[in-house]
Amino acid sequence: MESLGMLAEGFQGALTPMNLLWVLVGCLLGTAVGVLPGLGSSMAVALLLPMTFALDPTAAFIMFAGVYFGGLFGDSTMGILMNTPGQGSAIASTFEGHKMALNGRAPQALATAAIGAFIGGMTASIVVVFLAPKLAELSALFGPQEFFALALFAFVATSSVVSDSAIKGLASLVIGLAIATIGIDAMSGVERFTLGAPQIFDGISLVTVTVAILALGEVLQVASRIKRDRDGKQVDASGRPFLKAHELKEAAPAWARGTAIGLPFGVIPVGGSEVPTFMAYDVERRLDRRRHDPQFGKGAIRGLAAPEAAGNATTGTAMGALLALGLPVSSTAAIMLAAFQQYGLQPGPLLFERAPDLVWALLASFFVAMVVLLILNLPFAPLWSKLLLIPKPYLYAGITVFCGLGVYATSGRIFDLLLLLGLSLLGFLMRRYDVPLAPLMIGMVLGPLAESSLRDALLSSGGDWSVLVTGSIPLVLYGVLLIIIALTVRSKVVNRTARDV
Repeated sequence: MESLGMLAEGFQGALTPMNLLWVLVGCLLGTAVGVLPGLGSSMAVALLLPMTFALDPTAAFIMFAGVYFGGLFGDSTMGILMNTPGQGSAIASTFEGHKMALNGRAPQALATAAIGAFIGGMTASIVVVFLAPKLAELSALFGPQEFFALALFAFVATSSVVSDSAIKGLASLVIGLAIATIGIDAMSGVERFTLGAPQIFDGISLVTVTVAILALGEVLQVASRIKRDRDGKQVDASGRPFLKAHELKEAAPAWARGTAIGLPFGVIPVGGSEVPTFMAYDVERRLDRRRHDPQFGKGAIRGLAAPEAAGNATTGTAMGALLALGLPVSSTAAIMLAAFQQYGLQPGPLLFERAPDLVWALLASFFVAMVVLLILNLPFAPLWSKLLLIPKPYLYAGITVFCGLGVYATSGRIFDLLLLLGLSLLGFLMRRYDVPLAPLMIGMVLGPLAESSLRDALLSSGGDWSVLVTGSIPLVLYGVLLIIIALTVRSKVVNRTARDV
C-alpha cells in the first residue's frame, strides 16, 4: 500500500501540463528516431542526452522515458515496413511482421506491435512499482564484494551472450574498460593512459563516448554503404489500423506468453531485450508446429505479438533494475545511468530516499508514456513510413551536426570534437567487423564501480582475496553466472555442430 501511495504522489508530479508535454515530446522523438533507417532507441537517447541538461531533472527523465519506450516502437515499425529493424531487439519481430506487411496487412502488423508494446510495458510498469522498492532494500545489503560480483556478472554475462563470438564480446568489454580507466586515478592520484594530455586528466566523458559510438559511428557505417544499399520493396501502409475479434483472439495468448518471458530479463544483464524476444519468437514457432495449419513463414500474427510484448516487458523491468540497483542491463540503460550521473544522482537504494519525488514521478510517467504511445501509434503509425522519403544524405548530415553540437555544448572544447571523431571511427570499425556495442557501454559505465569495489573489498580484508567469495549474495551471483556461461557454451556448440552437419 505504501508503494501505491507514493505512486499516487508521482502521478501528481507526472500529470502537470509541462511534464505531460515532455512525455509527448519524448514519445514523438523516440518513435521518429526509431523509425529512421539504422537508428534506434539507444541512439535517440544518446543524441538527446547533451541537449537536456538545461531541463529540470524530473522533466528530463520523464522525456527520456518517453524516448526510450517510443524508440522501441519505432524500431519495430521500421522492421515491419522495410525489414530493417533499428535495433537488435526488433529483429525477431521482422520475421513474421514484414511478411504480414508484404501480404497487405501492414496496418494490422503495426497495430499488433503497438498493442503488444502497451501490454508488455504496462505490465512491467506495474511490476516495477512494487518490485523496485524491494530491490532497493535488497541492494542496501550489498557491500564492496557484492557490488564487484554484480559488476563481474554484468561484464561476463553480457559479453558472452550478445555476440555470436565470445571473443568479440570480451574484446568490446575490454575496450570499454580501457576507456573508463583513462584519467587520474581517484584513489592514488596517478595519471593513467593519458599520454600526457591534460585534456583527458578528468577522463573521457561518457556523453562523448555514447554519441560517438552509437550515433556518429552509425552515420559512418551508413555512409560507407550508401552506394551499395538499394531501397527495398515499398510496402503499402494504408488500411485499417486496428485488429478484428479473431485477430485479437489469436494474438492475446502470444502477448501474455511474451510478457511473461520478458519480465525477468529486465534484471538479468544479457545486453538488452534481444534474448527474450528471440526466446518468445521461438516458443510461438514451436507451438505453431503442433497446429493443423501452421502459419509461421506466412505472416503469423503470434510471431509478431510475442516478441513485441517480450521486448517492452524487458525494457520496463530494466528501468526498475536501473533505479533500484544502479545496474544497466543494456546500452540504452547505460546511457540513462550516464544521464543520472550528469545530474549528480546515483541510481540505487539511496535514490529512493534522496530523490523520491523524481523516482516516483518517473515511475508514474511510464504508465503515461504507454497510454500516449498507444494513442499516437494505433491510428498514426502508418504515417511514420513517410520519414523514409527524407534523402539519406540530408538525414545523416543533420544527425552529424547534432552530434557535434551536442558534445561541444557539454564541454566547449575542440579537443572533445576530435575525440568524438576518433571514437566514431572505432564505432564504425566495430560495426564493420560485427563487434557488439553493448559490452563496451556497460564496461565504460560499470568499470569504475568494479574497480572501486574490488579495491575497497581488498583494503577492508587486508589484501585477502577470499573476501570476494564471502557471503551468500556473491556466491549466488557467481553460481548463476556459471550457469549462464555453461548454457551459452552449450548453445554455441550445438549451433556449430548443426551447421557442420
